[in-house]
Amino acid sequence: MTQAIPILMYHSLAIKKKGTVLRSIHVPPKRFCNHMKMLKILGYKALSMKQLAPYLRGEKQGKVVGLTFDDGYLNNLTHAAPLLQRLGFSSTLYVVSDLIGQHNVWDKHKSIDSNPLMNEQEIKQWLSYGQDIGAHTKNHVHLDKISEPDADIEISGCKQTLESMFQTEVSDFCYPYGHFNQHNIEQVKAAGYKTATTTIRGRANYNGVYSDLFTLPRVFIPYHTWPLRFYQKSFSAYEDRRVHKS
Repeated sequence: MTQAIPILMYHSLAIKKKGTVLRSIHVPPKRFCNHMKMLKILGYKALSMKQLAPYLRGEKQGKVVGLTFDDGYLNNLTHAAPLLQRLGFSSTLYVVSDLIGQHNVWDKHKSIDSNPLMNEQEIKQWLSYGQDIGAHTKNHVHLDKISEPDADIEISGCKQTLESMFQTEVSDFCYPYGHFNQHNIEQVKAAGYKTATTTIRGRANYNGVYSDLFTLPRVFIPYHTWPLRFYQKSFSAYEDRRVHKS
């Protein structure tokens, strides 16, 4: 019997005023801390995608959740890495390889606040805390809206850059914006990745059915995720009933 596994999706860890554009992608650091402590109290362990893979394939069983951070924000290093190390948790930071040390330029046209991304040394520090990195393309592009050759460069080039820069295997991919097509999936496989996450809502391996490792659903954790809602989203069918791209 397969187990339903929530793969938690976070972005930025920051306090934002009401009315902030796309406030939902931020989670206050204290609230994130409470989420992680709840997992610990309940006997769950948060794992990076690399460590979660055997559970997704049904090779292991246990009380686990996947933990992912999209984009590579500096505040993840500040507010998450030390806490995760203390709790014995691991996670995957999906890095935009050509924007390392810059900021979220892909959000500029939406009037979204500038948010610094980790630089090379900060990502190395992230890795030193026992955390992992994955690929989020070279430039945070809509893969399904660019040519196939350009998409291939974005997908495979990101992996090559990160592996060369940080001397670590990059085996996990995340589709920017959650946008992809069938050819993009095949490109991700051909590039040598072992998993790929989406913004499709739900838990992996729900209802005894193995999820496709290259279109994995996730549980989006927005700003106002209080303890009860966090529990519902992670450990009930709350998200599984909302299967669509968010």
